[in-house]
Amino acid sequence: MTVLQSRRSGVLLHITSLPGPHGSGDFGPSAYRFVDWLNATGQSIWQLLPVTPIGPGNSPYQGVSAFAGNPWLVALEPLVAKGWLKEDGLSDVVFPADQVDYGRVLPWREQKLREAAKNFFDSDDQADQEAFAAWCKNQAAWLGDYALFMALKTANGGQPWWSWDKGLSRRDPDAISEVRGQMTKEIDFWCFVQWCFEAQLAALKSYANERGVSIMGDMPIFVAHDSVECWSQPENFYFDENFQTTVVAGVPPDAMSPTGQRWGNPLYRWDRMVENGFAWWIDRLQRTLSTADLVRIDHFRGFAAYYEIPADSVDATTGRWVDAPGDALFSAIEDKLGKLPIVAEDLGLITPDVVELRQQFHLPGMKILQFGFGGDGSHEFLPHNYEVNSVAYTGTHDNDTALGWWTHTNERERVFAGSYLAAGGHDIHWAMIRAACNSVSIAVVFPLQDVLGLGSSHRMNVPGTLDDNWSWRFEWKMISPETTRVLGLITAASGRGPIVLLGLPA
Repeated sequence: MTVLQSRRSGVLLHITSLPGPHGSGDFGPSAYRFVDWLNATGQSIWQLLPVTPIGPGNSPYQGVSAFAGNPWLVALEPLVAKGWLKEDGLSDVVFPADQVDYGRVLPWREQKLREAAKNFFDSDDQADQEAFAAWCKNQAAWLGDYALFMALKTANGGQPWWSWDKGLSRRDPDAISEVRGQMTKEIDFWCFVQWCFEAQLAALKSYANERGVSIMGDMPIFVAHDSVECWSQPENFYFDENFQTTVVAGVPPDAMSPTGQRWGNPLYRWDRMVENGFAWWIDRLQRTLSTADLVRIDHFRGFAAYYEIPADSVDATTGRWVDAPGDALFSAIEDKLGKLPIVAEDLGLITPDVVELRQQFHLPGMKILQFGFGGDGSHEFLPHNYEVNSVAYTGTHDNDTALGWWTHTNERERVFAGSYLAAGGHDIHWAMIRAACNSVSIAVVFPLQDVLGLGSSHRMNVPGTLDDNWSWRFEWKMISPETTRVLGLITAASGRGPIVLLGLPA
């Protein structure tokens, strides 16, 4: 596990945003080519969004499992190489190159994965069969419930688990035993997909690490209501007798959101998690760190205190803050896993207890440069005010791009930013990247959209909306030799990459 100990920089790009012929980025050839490009520009971090399964609105932050991998990130080329899939069947549909058309891509990918699974189980390759069986046994703690959940969800037409037959929704042992016997093939399919996912991600991570690039994962604090965790361990959440939420997660009203944000995720029964030594959290973080070198934890402030909203409220105006046992939680995790390679997403309404919790465990927080121009020179998000133990960003997946921000922000912030950065609309993205790199922050990360100088139409997500998010993709022709050269120069000059990139004589 990697801990941030020296000046580093990297790029934020989710796997789905990679180029490729199969409708969505995946762990295929473009992922390896992107690692090579990162290495060529001196980058040593590749930050991803959560690689767990997506949920409503195709969001990676509303997944059906906190432990499983997103099936649609499995690359098809390795399945062809293994003889489980025919190559000539991969060009039967042409997908857009600039976005993920989820409505078309996901059914097509599932069909291809089912073809590969059938051919795998029909094959007589003893080594592969034994490797698969051994992996399933090793992952049984989470895999069995996940695969059964997905099999039942498929059989129930995608309906949420609380609407299933009562024996299944309430996990009656006899009912569960019966369907396990009846759905063996479907269960095996979902296990096969997870096996492929883990093997491919492990290979990509190994390739990146060999080239000095660390993978930064992302872990949402909450899980979705319609998830295997809520179905298999409902005692850990605030549910009524019909498994409906009584309180849900969100954040309170602020200047940008007068009614707050009602996310709708079920809230944890921390009292019960304390009783079993936070076993679920330890297992979850250990699982996440098995697929990444370090991990950003989303909404870190929720570990100090979380915002509780009555489930029958239409917005977040009626919520209240409730203390959470963050100190005990991270102490228990450190006791089991050692010092944690975690980046704390400490944005939003940050109170002294949140800062104290982060500092107690020496976790770097986040600094967002776009947020720095709303006040004066003392603003904590201006680079000259950063602290070493932080990760600086030009923006995140939830922000507009740097150019989009410049175009749409108010005149006051634009004048302030132009003066501070000595930049304008033609080079604001490079000025932001340079300012972040020249700060004292131990690490800096910039979305690929900012490296490429792209506008608002290329942003990844608009919080509070459901349409047209998470679908952006780039094409290799967008990355010019000049872009590669300039990024390498800035990285090297700020002490975050090899000096050789400056082209100076030895």
